[in-house]
Amino acid sequence: MSESEAHTPFAPLELSCFSQLLEPAAIAPAQDYSTSGMLVYASAPSIELRAQIRFVLNAPVVFTRGSEDQVRRLMRHWRADLSPSLDSGDEELFVSGFDDDESLKDLASEAPIIRLVNHLFARALDLDASDIHFEPNENTLDVRCRVDGIMTRIERLPIKIHTAVASRLKLMARLDIGEKRLPQDGRIDYKIGAKQLDMRVSTLPGVHGESIVLRILDRSDTAVELVQLGMPQDLLARYEHIVSQPHGMVLITGPTGSGKTTTLYATLEKINDEKQKIITVEDPVEYQLDGITQIQANASIGLGFAAGLRSIVRQDPDVLMIGEIRDHETAEIAIESALTGHLVFSTLHTNDAAGAVTRLQDMGVEGYLISSSLLAIQAQRLVRRVCTDCVETQPITADEAQVLEIDASACPSVSRGRGCERCGQTGYRGRVGLYELLTMSDEIRHQIASGADANSIREQAIKDGMRTLRQDALDKLRAGITTPEEVVRVTRAV
Repeated sequence: MSESEAHTPFAPLELSCFSQLLEPAAIAPAQDYSTSGMLVYASAPSIELRAQIRFVLNAPVVFTRGSEDQVRRLMRHWRADLSPSLDSGDEELFVSGFDDDESLKDLASEAPIIRLVNHLFARALDLDASDIHFEPNENTLDVRCRVDGIMTRIERLPIKIHTAVASRLKLMARLDIGEKRLPQDGRIDYKIGAKQLDMRVSTLPGVHGESIVLRILDRSDTAVELVQLGMPQDLLARYEHIVSQPHGMVLITGPTGSGKTTTLYATLEKINDEKQKIITVEDPVEYQLDGITQIQANASIGLGFAAGLRSIVRQDPDVLMIGEIRDHETAEIAIESALTGHLVFSTLHTNDAAGAVTRLQDMGVEGYLISSSLLAIQAQRLVRRVCTDCVETQPITADEAQVLEIDASACPSVSRGRGCERCGQTGYRGRVGLYELLTMSDEIRHQIASGADANSIREQAIKDGMRTLRQDALDKLRAGITTPEEVVRVTRAV
């Protein structure tokens, strides 16, 4: 069928998906949208954009050039009449209150809902989002994405379609579609173009309906090397030397979303060769690595980190990677493995490197065991990069120098992004790591064994030459990689 031939009309609700897709130009249905699939567009869209629209709508579309006045008029008409213009069939389709599982499955399989969810996935991927949040409110369903660590709303939809969207997501994730009272976890395997995505799904009952969050993992984007993470050259050299040791424990610390898993995967890729047996126990297994045995932890069947560790140490491994040390039992087995000839990697949730020692002590691990097994602790954060397409240099202000606690003469200028199409008008595109590496010296081992607190250990590490997260952030500020606002936002608690 050619573009000029008649085709199945589509509802204004489906068109609302494109309100941001087509910015800055405007889009509106033709005046008689009940009998036409025509899009009135202020300027001719690119071939790629036309193809994307046809893909989301799953129908041929006629593009017609319209005057600016015509587009404005149609947009006002469309926005004012969007909710009332849904016909009785659409109203019945999108209302909540379905109790029968079969009815919910039928609802989730309706073509408009499938196209809407596919469009939202495509929007998130265009933004390189790490998470998609579906958040029901009293009157609206907000769809937000986490882009470079910051939440951004990409769509606001009528609340009446929440049941349909939630049912579609739960059906894709193979969850109990009728269970709305209890949290559920699942996963969606989704392919778009050449990308194979693994989406981890979490549902949580709320006052206005189920909140659903999807964590996006791109299986095709796994080739990360240590040199790409943003470690300073001297720190990278020391880290690579440490991870080449035959035994001991290396901990990566930081809050959720600070790139700890990425660092561990890059480390395993660095040391992976046929001469070593590497086994991991993770929850979840985010990326699959060739030549490495990876175990998916599952606490519901008794396969937690501790149980997994007990099993894998009998598999004759050289290197172990534990997704996270969460309790005394896991910590004890990990340290015992490090002391008996294995190289062990794991993560902890602490604010800085020295805090990892205190965290292990709080779990009941003796100080002498920690000091004997630890090789190093690396703390890290992720900071947003200035967009290289719209970067501009500005003199640093006195207020900025004061907040950063630096002498303005040591950093006379800073870089910022004006905002452009490539960065979504944010001035930032991509992220880079901030790092501090605490290595074991005789003094620090003595302090840990004698029960010293985190502040004392930190002070000794700085005397030994450790550069803090704030110092690494200031170095990246002087290099024009990030901004003063990002330095303060990410390192204000350390």
